[in-house]
Amino acid sequence: MHINCSHGPLRRILRHCFQAALDASDPKRLIDQQLTRRGPLLWIQGHRLDLRSFRRVVSIGAGKASVPMAIAVERIVGPFLQGGLVVTTDKPARCPKSMMVREAGHPLPDYRGQKAAHEILQLVDSLTAQDLILFVLSGGASSLLSAPSPGLTLQNKRETTRALLRCGATIREINIVRKHMSAIKGGRLAAATPATIYALILSDVPGDDLSTIGSGPTAPDPTTYEEAFAILRRYRIWTALPRAVRHHFQRGLAGTIPETPKPNTPIFRRVHNCIIGNNVQAASAISRQARRLGYRSLILTSQLTGEAKEVGKVLGSIGKDIDRIGRPISRPACIILGGEPTVTVHGSGKGGRAQEVVLGAALAIASQRKLWVAGLGTDGRDGPTDVAGAVANDRFVAQCRAKGLDPHRLLAMHASYACFQAVGGHIRTGPTGTNVNDVYLILAP
Repeated sequence: MHINCSHGPLRRILRHCFQAALDASDPKRLIDQQLTRRGPLLWIQGHRLDLRSFRRVVSIGAGKASVPMAIAVERIVGPFLQGGLVVTTDKPARCPKSMMVREAGHPLPDYRGQKAAHEILQLVDSLTAQDLILFVLSGGASSLLSAPSPGLTLQNKRETTRALLRCGATIREINIVRKHMSAIKGGRLAAATPATIYALILSDVPGDDLSTIGSGPTAPDPTTYEEAFAILRRYRIWTALPRAVRHHFQRGLAGTIPETPKPNTPIFRRVHNCIIGNNVQAASAISRQARRLGYRSLILTSQLTGEAKEVGKVLGSIGKDIDRIGRPISRPACIILGGEPTVTVHGSGKGGRAQEVVLGAALAIASQRKLWVAGLGTDGRDGPTDVAGAVANDRFVAQCRAKGLDPHRLLAMHASYACFQAVGGHIRTGPTGTNVNDVYLILAP
């Protein structure tokens, strides 16, 4: 992890805290904690399975952490595992030996993801009620598994996804729409097979809503075509969507095409969805590490949402209270927040949600003393940039202006990257192999 920060002690503290979050979110470690095998007996979060009772055991999966999760499953299940397939963003140096690995596009779906989704659907369709699927699911799966509903094309899904990403819709709202354009999301993967399914899920969704993580391939979907249509209208992108997409939703509203499988549907009696890791665990690891480093620590939330620059203002206001009145905790203080703010893009500025949050906070704390704000995307990528996040202090805005930059204007243009590139403050990790949303720190030494 490289943190471009000239303050040596602060850089060390950030590195220790953020590394603690990544270690706590390590998919292999989390699988090891939740799966154990003794001979033919497998335990998954308290569920006892006799692997000899299944005709065939396979593992499938999708997401940014799917490969390390699959490797861990393969190691634990051992000779009982009989193949499978996982889909990820970038093929790693090490792959599972008994499973195929496919690469696909993210955040926009591509033809590789469509082909991989078809392969997975073919595999699960070949299974029987005497078979077992170990499904590893992590953030990014919504884009990586692309199986357009009948009558829709991949390009239709790409254009709709692009519009949703740019309009500022939340991940939950985006996934409600995606589920109603898919043959695999919204519980439809579970409906495509009679096999028993245990889904091991690394959550990248605030609140761990099973129907939203990866658009819920194995979870019942409580949402409807009406809700999806309302989202498209609310963000004023309905008329800009391809005609085929509008026709698809009109048919859904009219009831001429089936809804996604709902709660209490019998198919879910053989499906077990198990959360193995989430943002709460990452935030808790930071809190423990901060205390070891001599800070008072407090987790405010793990469900942070909202427009990134506005979230930044809130973080800045919390920092001001620490400085002025010693609340919610007094110095030395470390406030921790987790979640996933959004960015409503106008123009073509370069940046990401963590950088926008930190720049927004930097503007708010410019008149304070000895305050720092930092944000990290736990997957190692903050938006369409090459960095994981950023850090800034109360002097950052003045340093930007000294270099001829207008941070207010750059924030309005969603061009936060330029500020940190010029002044310093970028955090780089490379791909982390995990994804549990973002973590944000307010530090007052």
